Amino acid sequence: MKVSRRLFEVVFFDNLFRLIILWSQVQVLVGPPEKQTLISNGGGFVFKLPASLDLLLLDYDYLITKKGLMKIKSHFLGVFLALIFCSASSLAHKDTEPPHQTYSEGNLPLENGSTIENFKISYTTQGTLNADKSNAILMVTAIGGNHHRIDYLIGPGKALDTDKYFVICTDAIGNGLTTSPSNSQTQANISFPEFNIRDMVNSQYRLVTEQLGINKLVAVVGASMGGMQALQWAVSYPNAMQSVVPIIPLAKTHAWTTGVLEMLRQSIMTDPGYQGGKYDKPVEKGMRLWAGWLSGVIVRTPNYQNQQFNTPEAEINFINKLEDASWKRMDANDWIWQSRAYDRHDIGQTKGFNGDTIAALKSIKAKTLILAGTGDLLNPESDAKESAKYIPKAKYVPINDVIPMGHLSGAGATPNENEVQNKVIKQFLSALNK
Repeated sequence: MKVSRRLFEVVFFDNLFRLIILWSQVQVLVGPPEKQTLISNGGGFVFKLPASLDLLLLDYDYLITKKGLMKIKSHFLGVFLALIFCSASSLAHKDTEPPHQTYSEGNLPLENGSTIENFKISYTTQGTLNADKSNAILMVTAIGGNHHRIDYLIGPGKALDTDKYFVICTDAIGNGLTTSPSNSQTQANISFPEFNIRDMVNSQYRLVTEQLGINKLVAVVGASMGGMQALQWAVSYPNAMQSVVPIIPLAKTHAWTTGVLEMLRQSIMTDPGYQGGKYDKPVEKGMRLWAGWLSGVIVRTPNYQNQQFNTPEAEINFINKLEDASWKRMDANDWIWQSRAYDRHDIGQTKGFNGDTIAALKSIKAKTLILAGTGDLLNPESDAKESAKYIPKAKYVPINDVIPMGHLSGAGATPNENEVQNKVIKQFLSALNK
């Protein structure tokens, strides 16, 4: 059976994800915090074993100590190797795991007048849809992320409890699973049309209503660019959900964030290997800079990073390891195209609001819970606070004021941050019909 390389990676890394979660739950980590090393790459998170067994864990973030890593190698190496061969041979999920699915929407018209040809949206589902289709929650993903982006919130007993809810986890346009510059058969690479976040939301709306037959969602939930999509859902389709939970979101992308994204794009595009977007092999130098800047600096805060490393050498070593482990995580054009959609984001540009972002916020009917990261350098929490001020009866929760983690606050990276989000979101959803 012939399968795509991308599908192989997703199957393989899904298996690894479950193993890593098991490891974190039995508390392999040892030693004081100052001896721990955090390896993250923002939209996706990684840890690194020897060159013979490099592992990429999409969209998660874990603390790894040298002692803890040695324990993993001694206790779980056999399981890792077994998973490699199992994934290579089966290339399919077990009956207990959510299968990867696609919905073909034909030619997808975009807001700018262009069209994505032969568009397919990728998604998974967890839980059971009830008879009247009233228990569905839509998960929307971050820039560079995939349908696993908020797995720390999904599952039995968690905020998005799959014993109670039917959770639809989607992949956004341009992430390499849904139709993207890297996988389009007819509009590959730079011939792929540019799109915006409303286009992402429109494609998801068609999946929910046409393919799944759901008229009203319990909630739309997402982090980072996912939080931006959640707000856009509430404006574009005000009667399509009971609630929205935007995590580390923006209602409008301002100059600061665009400046950050532009420098990240230039890090990639000034690499001679980029070849104007017509490269035939990974853009290594540019993507290394991208990984280091985005995941090693921008998604963090000075206070948080200073607690992790107390010498320049330790910080530089961390950045180097992060780049080694994560520069291949995403196709260069895929990220550039998604980042331009991020740039253009403004819910005030939704039809009928004439660029008035505040009016768009005031129009939101869905009950709204906004969670933001203190000290966020990518999506400043000031925007989230401003949004909460104008959305009727919105609730605002800072995720991590004690140790400001910035954008990393919305990644399920630490037990405290994970606990805060699960607790607050679960309470919010439980109170919807009261």
